[in-house]
Amino acid sequence: MKAFQLYILLSLIGLTTITSCNKSNKDSSKTIFNMNMEDGLTSLDPAFARNQFALWMDNQLFDGLVQVDDSLHIKPCVAKNWEISDNGMRYTFHLRNDVYFQDDPKFDKGIGRKATAVDWVYSLGRLIDPKVASSGSWIFSDKVTGKDAFKALDDTTFQIQLKFAFPPLISLLTAQYCSVVPHEVVDAYGKDFRAHPVGTGPFKFKYWKEGEVLVLLKNEKYWDKDSSGHSLPYLDAVRATFINDKQTAFMEFIKKNLDFFNDIDGSYRDDILTKSGEITTKYKGKFQFNTRPFLNTEYLGMLVDSTLPIVKKSPLRIKKVRQAINYAIDKKTMVKYLRNSIGTPGYAGFIPKGMPGFDDKEVVGYSYNPEKAKKLLAEAGFPEGRNMPEIVLSATTTTRNLIEFIQGELGKIGIRSKVEITQRASLRELIAKNGVNFFRGTWIADYPDGENYLSVFYSKNKIPFGPNYTGFNNKEFDALFEKAYTSINDEERFKLYRQMDNIVMQEAPVVVLYYDKLVNLYQNNISGYGKNSENLLVLKRVKKVNPK
Repeated sequence: MKAFQLYILLSLIGLTTITSCNKSNKDSSKTIFNMNMEDGLTSLDPAFARNQFALWMDNQLFDGLVQVDDSLHIKPCVAKNWEISDNGMRYTFHLRNDVYFQDDPKFDKGIGRKATAVDWVYSLGRLIDPKVASSGSWIFSDKVTGKDAFKALDDTTFQIQLKFAFPPLISLLTAQYCSVVPHEVVDAYGKDFRAHPVGTGPFKFKYWKEGEVLVLLKNEKYWDKDSSGHSLPYLDAVRATFINDKQTAFMEFIKKNLDFFNDIDGSYRDDILTKSGEITTKYKGKFQFNTRPFLNTEYLGMLVDSTLPIVKKSPLRIKKVRQAINYAIDKKTMVKYLRNSIGTPGYAGFIPKGMPGFDDKEVVGYSYNPEKAKKLLAEAGFPEGRNMPEIVLSATTTTRNLIEFIQGELGKIGIRSKVEITQRASLRELIAKNGVNFFRGTWIADYPDGENYLSVFYSKNKIPFGPNYTGFNNKEFDALFEKAYTSINDEERFKLYRQMDNIVMQEAPVVVLYYDKLVNLYQNNISGYGKNSENLLVLKRVKKVNPK
């Protein structure tokens, strides 16, 4: 960043001033956590927290009733404790009395007020309001009768009444969609709340120039403390840039202009990692290297809803074609050579490795079997791919190598395909509107329960009501999905999950490519970061030691 631009930024956020052209924010006594998000944000409103970068930022700005620790155990957040009725349909939360919204001009005298149960009634009711059109409406839309399901019994007692027992609800409430927001501020800003977020989280919004820089400042009124009674957060500010080229961003990390780097991608992967997934000698000791299972299923999605005009002539509407594609891809080779062993080949179902209930012996997916793929293709009426229309695979620039590998694998069994490269945000919008037949997809856990993954195939979650991006519709699956709602016993519920996952694998609306692993890089002067398998960025306990 040029010195003048840096001066403007740091003056704006009130952290320091620059007296020399060569002075940078690294020299300040203030601690600023620098990071990059290669994909531009579209909203900071938690009602639209549908991608990882939005989740990251919303987690700094907002709080939920509950939260997860690094082991994915549910912990209190704004709710100190809670009770569940004997029939499992009524949840009563007892709220903290020391939680305040961050200051904003839309409050009386510009001072943030105390958050109470009424704010939770508003915030969760907002998710199912058709006028809001939240991408998180699926969380409650089929589980409550309406907004009257949310009640404030008094300032510190909040209640949710369900239509039926739903054991994963507490896990579901850890999703960033379920954050508390102030009604008068949201109403005042309207749709512009996306760029004027106000919550109760550890950091407060300061500045956002879309596509360039986002600045959050320490929330001095934040309620949470560490085990020694020290107020959180420790950092003074968070600064995010939006460099969309991962290799350029990595060079910024190497130059120590970034404190954190997420995921290793593209042509520079071999420079950093060996094929077995270890850090190379060149970079050993230069930074902190963290890898662990990630609740993220990387997949190919195929639109199967034959009522859609885009599907009516698509060969992907034929189950045997979809099964052939599943058998055609050598996932083991793909993960080793294109991912440097960062990930586990997707031989089981859609629910990823690391999720409670995952069992790769009970759920049967697809291994590499090109001969079986050819046989299925012939049975579908396309021997060696003859007379089969060319299929278009939509992907992003960061996944080009992997998608071209898949294109080659399909070509080996006679399937002609064309790769269309689209910007990530644009592709996400197309997928959300059923605008592409064949796409590269990612499903990261919103909350740590397998139901979250299976909801992707529930027919009532079809676009525009939920995240069923393939248009999958199977009555047996739906019946099992609804039966799982009422199952209080975890093992019984996990058994139902595995039955559903097997149906999805048999019908093949997706190709499970691999279950991801996290790769997080931190500078050596950073400590206190979380290590959860949701890759949820938790910065309130992060410490940074500035160079002297």
